[in-house]
Amino acid sequence: MIRPRWRPAIAVLAAVLAAGAAMTAVPAQAAPENEGAACTVPTLPDAGSLSADAKLPDPFRKLDGTRITTRSAWTCRREEIKRLSEKFVYGEKPATPQSVTGTVSSSSITVNVSHQGRSSSFSARVELPSGTGPFPAVVVLGGFGADTAAIKAAGAAVISYDPYAVGKEGTPRTNKQGAFYSIYGATSPTGLLMAWSWGVSRIIDVLEQAGGSILRADATGVTGCSRFGKGAFVIGAFDQRIALTMPIESGTAGAPIFRGVPGEGAQSLSSAYGEQPWLGDAFSTFTGNPNRLPVDTHEVAAMVAPRGLFIMDNPHIANLGPRSASVAALGAAEVYRALGAGDNISYVSDVSDGTHCANRAEWRTPLQQNIRKFLLRTGNDPGVFRTSSRAQGRLADWIDWTTPVLDGSTPTTPPPTTPPPTAPPPSSGACTASASVNAWTGGFVATVRVTAGAAPVNGWNVGLTLPAGTTISNSWNVTRSGTSGAVQLRNVDFNGRIAAGGYAEFGFQASGSYGNPVLTCTAA
Repeated sequence: MIRPRWRPAIAVLAAVLAAGAAMTAVPAQAAPENEGAACTVPTLPDAGSLSADAKLPDPFRKLDGTRITTRSAWTCRREEIKRLSEKFVYGEKPATPQSVTGTVSSSSITVNVSHQGRSSSFSARVELPSGTGPFPAVVVLGGFGADTAAIKAAGAAVISYDPYAVGKEGTPRTNKQGAFYSIYGATSPTGLLMAWSWGVSRIIDVLEQAGGSILRADATGVTGCSRFGKGAFVIGAFDQRIALTMPIESGTAGAPIFRGVPGEGAQSLSSAYGEQPWLGDAFSTFTGNPNRLPVDTHEVAAMVAPRGLFIMDNPHIANLGPRSASVAALGAAEVYRALGAGDNISYVSDVSDGTHCANRAEWRTPLQQNIRKFLLRTGNDPGVFRTSSRAQGRLADWIDWTTPVLDGSTPTTPPPTTPPPTAPPPSSGACTASASVNAWTGGFVATVRVTAGAAPVNGWNVGLTLPAGTTISNSWNVTRSGTSGAVQLRNVDFNGRIAAGGYAEFGFQASGSYGNPVLTCTAA
């Protein structure tokens, strides 16, 4: 999956998760980590007994086959979704360990965990805003995912959390490393995303113990981009003390529905499963046939309900699965509507810049609106769905269920949708190509923009020569002739036609350095 370089800002964070009606009140004390822990859940099915169904599972249908009819019944239905997600997708998130201790200061948080004779520890950095606390806080995964200056300007602190200290990437599934696996074993079937979730939960444990003199345990948000967006998505779903969940461009293993990934051209399920142990070991059974899954990510997103959820996406990179992510958001929105909290969920992919994990002016204002509403509790801005016509999914294509009326109330109005664009007529003309690059030690992601001149283009080809030792490992929205040296990158069917003055974008990921190659563009 795409791996970005750290940037101090990404105003991409929050937008519009407003609070709606009776379900939007936030208690003075932090909610339990899992309100449904005491629910009685029927025996979960075995993987071998699952049948394929291309439609998304009904989030309102319980394991016993009946549908919920009251808002209060959502607590135990959510618990069923949680356990299905643990068993088949992410791996189990263990209950609170026997001992969690630590310290909270104006500059750091320390966490010490002991459980059944094993122990581990990790820490996080704290940056406070101006003013007098106690402050709400946003957990930023890997230093990559939020406009930290904007967060602090809005009055919230920033907790810089290193997920790799809890679950390290680059390890085999049989020898997982980090604070989580020091407690539960290097061969634990639980994947990194759930391990990262466990780590944030332990940070909140310490905040609760500290008494709220510096940071408020009942006003915590979480965000991250790319792989850390996957983490933010899971963290918010599996800890109900998170008041505001803000995944950004999370890609496969994040928000996009698993059933939609194969048909969209996103990173394949097998690739995401094999690239890093993000997902639980049990997910290997479904990489070739996600239709057998008894749960999908629209239900994982719905686990956040009725708390604040804002999903941000990039419609310019098909590898991220933005169309499938929009379907997940629309599916989750049905649960929010049924709970009377339709204003608490937002999805925005209507952005002009296709660079992965870039700063986005479109999200700057919504970020502070969300902080005010869900963390400071001084605002009430409504949620919005602004989906780019470049990557818009249709929920109706994926479901055969309807949204029930719970407690005799009428569900709130569904979010608006935008019709897809009309493709320009076939024609030909000149084109140019330019690239923006996110680099890190040993690799990079390049986003290439192909721009038509005064006349439309009907097919294009971009050529460049990569430095010695640089090899392309993945590409999207393009057909490439090779992986190293002189490479030709040709349009695919849907992005070959570009209107006069318009542009199309594609991208590729590579090991090595980008250098400074000359890009040539030839129109068909």
